[in-house]
Amino acid sequence: MRLIRLIRIILHLKPTTMKEVIQQIQRPSKEEQRMALVSYDALASTIEQLRSENPEIEIEETAEKIRIPLKALKFLSTILRALSEGRPVSILAGATEMTTQSAAEMLGCSRPFLIRILEDGKIPFTKVGRHRRIKVEDVLQYKKQMKAEQKTLLIDIMKGDEASGLYDS
Repeated sequence: MRLIRLIRIILHLKPTTMKEVIQQIQRPSKEEQRMALVSYDALASTIEQLRSENPEIEIEETAEKIRIPLKALKFLSTILRALSEGRPVSILAGATEMTTQSAAEMLGCSRPFLIRILEDGKIPFTKVGRHRRIKVEDVLQYKKQMKAEQKTLLIDIMKGDEASGLYDS
C-alpha cells in the first residue's frame, strides 16, 4: 500500500537538531506529489465515513490490522495534502528545543530582536549555561498569536478606511 510506504519514509526521519531538520526538509518529487494526491483523496473520503474515534485499518501488504486514533488519520491527511501541493513536510516533537538563531529564522526576525522578545517574557525559554533554549511549540504558539494580532489590526485599519471613505467594500 503506497500510503504505508509514505508513512515509513516520514517515520524514518529522526533528526536530533534543528539544523538537521532544516537540512532534511525537501520538496516532494512530482511522483510523490501524484501519489500523495491519490492517497489524500482516498483517505479524506474514508475519514468522512468513519464513526469510531479509533478505527481499525488493515495494511494490505501484511494483512495486519491496527487501531489508530482518528486524530492521527486526520493529521496524516493534512500531511498528504501538503505533499500533494508540493510543499515540504517535517514533523517535530513539540518539546524539541531550538537555539535563538533557529527560532529567529522561524519567526523571520533578527536574533537580537528575538532575545528582546524572550527577555520581555513573551516567549518562555530556559538557559543552559549562557545559552537560551526555546521549545518549538512555544515559538509556533507565539507566531500564531502574532498572526492573529496582525489580522485583527488589518481588519481594524480596513474598517477605519471604510468609515472615512478611503476603501470601497
